[in-house]
This record gives sequence, structure tokens and C-alpha cells, in this order.
Amino acid sequence: MTVTLADQILPLVRTRTDLHRWRAANDYGSQLHEAVTLLQDAAENQPPAEVLTVTQKAIASACKVIMRADDSSGIIGDAIRQLLELHAQLVRTAPPPDRKLVDWMIRFQFDNECDFFTIDPVAYAPALGERGMTTYRMKLDEIAAGLSPKLSDEHRHNLWSTDRDAWHQVLEQDHTRFVLEWNARRLAVWDRDVDAIIATHSRDRKVAAWLQDTAKALAEIGEFDLAIDWARQATYFDLGHQAAKASVYWCALLAEHRPDEELPARLEVFRRWPTSSNASALNKRGGSSWPTYAEEVTATLERRPREAVSFALYGLDDLTLAWNLAHSLTLDDSMLWQELAKRYEKVEPLAVLPIYTQLVLADLENAGAGSYRSAARRLARMRTLASGSPQAAEVDELIADLRETHRRRPRLQLEFDKAGLP
Repeated sequence: MTVTLADQILPLVRTRTDLHRWRAANDYGSQLHEAVTLLQDAAENQPPAEVLTVTQKAIASACKVIMRADDSSGIIGDAIRQLLELHAQLVRTAPPPDRKLVDWMIRFQFDNECDFFTIDPVAYAPALGERGMTTYRMKLDEIAAGLSPKLSDEHRHNLWSTDRDAWHQVLEQDHTRFVLEWNARRLAVWDRDVDAIIATHSRDRKVAAWLQDTAKALAEIGEFDLAIDWARQATYFDLGHQAAKASVYWCALLAEHRPDEELPARLEVFRRWPTSSNASALNKRGGSSWPTYAEEVTATLERRPREAVSFALYGLDDLTLAWNLAHSLTLDDSMLWQELAKRYEKVEPLAVLPIYTQLVLADLENAGAGSYRSAARRLARMRTLASGSPQAAEVDELIADLRETHRRRPRLQLEFDKAGLP
């Protein structure tokens, strides 16, 4: 009996298992990724039309499954996104009839219980061709024409209180508008229409992320000067996290398309957001001119101990400087102290004992096997580092004191015993 591609793939995708449990959902997600890999391999050496048919069925089944699964890990969602990418690739390789493809795209976006995913009409445009794209736009226009006028926030609130069914219909129309707006943005990119890109992506220009979206879309069609300008606008929008994210994109565009302007931009970004990562980027780009900026960067970061120590440790790879700064600036970050001590113990083992002591005490502020296990491992490490030195007795005395202080915590005593502590 011949085993078809569908026979191989679909049993991995379809399941009646209860996936509300996180572990079960993750197991299914791993199985779904196996199916994706098999389909990707099949796309290389089997008839693309057959692979497309199976992929489309796999997408439909996986979308039904995710609706009843705890995909908080994102494993199932990632696999479905890969299936959608493969679907777009396959239709470009072996285009189905354009009307059939349009119908599938419309159904997936507007008649699908699972509304977690988007598809990109730009990726499908080559397969649709001019006639298919015209049909697709007409379908979108028909859907848009069927929408009711958008309600005010007050009216929506009243519906929630008085007519719950009508309120749910409003939510459905909100999602339809979201999908239509997504399509308008992507079709503007396909049309290479600068004005439409700006209008659809920047919207009312009240959010930094929308300005960055505009920059990315302009870069996608090769309008790099405009993209740089919009990325700069996003960077200087405010001092929020979206603007900070946009600054990274702005500098990346400059590095690729206007390298002479990158260094001044890196300096401006550091001055707006004086972080270790921005200092590291400035240091890397500065090269031989770094000493020109070093004093300003150092003085600025000293007002933020965590950033100063992180920059010394990760940006400059200067362990001694990081160690000294952590003490002189009174670093108050247990995770960074932990990493710093782990590295510095190779330089001066006994010097890290006070740090490990504080970390042990911090561990024991929380009851629980994990905290006890962490404290026990640190204490065992301290004994190894102090072995043969005068501090060895002090470490053992600390362990004895902790055993006495926490004598009513049997799990702590057990974890200490497992670690071989006295």
C-alpha cells in the first residue's frame, strides 16, 4: 500500500487530545514542527501542487487545534506561521487558479474562527497575477462596504451594558477593520505607492511605532532616504520604549546606506537613552575615535550603576573595571553581581566570597526547594574557593549558622546534605 504525503503529515497535525494542559500542548507543538519539517523537505523534491494541497489541509487543522490549546509557549503558533510561509512559497512555485487562491485568502482572513494569524498579500501577489490581484481587491472592497459605521467609545460602552449580542458584532467588525487595514498597508507596498504607504502606516502619527512601520515599508520598496527620515522621526518622537526601539532601526539604516552619518547618530541615541547597549554600539562604531567619547560616556553611565557595570563587563570586556565600578558605585543588582562574581572568581577567588554570601542570604529570603538548592550550590562553591585559606573556617561557620537559623526547614537541611555541606 502506497503511503501518500497526506498519510505522513496529517496524523501529526490532527488530534483529539486535550491540549488545555501546557505540557500536552507543547508536545503537540513539537509534533506539529515535525510535520512542518517534512512538508518543507517535500517541497524540495515532490510535486508542488500535491504539497500545497496537504499544506493547506495542515493549516486548517492546526488552526482548529490551537483554538483549544494552551499555546502560552508559542510553539504551535510558530509552527503555523511556518506553514503559512510555506504556503505562500508553494503558490508562487505552482500557482493554483487565481480565483481559487483568492477565495482561500479571503476565507482564511475573514471566515476563520482562528484569527491569530495574518497572511501577506505581497507574498501572494506574484501567484495571483494582475487578474487575481484585481479580484482580490474587489473582494476586500465588498467586505469594507458591508461594514457599519464605526461607533464612538461611549456607544460601545452602552452596548456592553444593554445589548451584548450587538456588542459582540461590533467586536467582529473591529477585527474585520483590522484585517482590511493590514491589507491596505501591504497593498500600498506592493503598489510601491509612497503616499499610500505613508498614509496607511503612519495613520494619525500619534505613535512612535507607526512611524517606524512607515520607515520599514519605505525601505522595503527601496526608498531609503525617506525611510531614514521616518526612522529619525520615530526616534525623536519621545523618550519611550518605542522610540528607543526605532533608534536602533534608524542607526541600522544609516550604517547600511549613509555610514558617514552613523557615528553622530549613535552619539545622539546614547545621549537620549544612556544605556550599556547604546554605549557599546557607540564604542564599536567609534573605533579609533572612541577616546573622544569615552569620558562623556563614563561620566553619564556612572549615574546609573547597573548600566556602567554592564558596559564595562559586556561592552568593553574589562572585568577588572566592572568589578571596581560595582563596588565604587554600590551596584544593587543581584543578577549582575552573580555574573560578575562568577567571572571574577577566576581572577581573585577569595574576593568573591562576600558577594556569594549576600546572594545566599537573598536566596534564603524565599522558602522553596529551588531557593534552597541555589543557596546550597553557592555554599558548596564557596567551600571550594576558600579551601586551604583562612576563610575556609568562616565559610563552614556560615553554613553552621544557616543550619541553626533554619533548623525548622527540613527541605533546606536536605538540600544542604545533598550538596555535601557540613
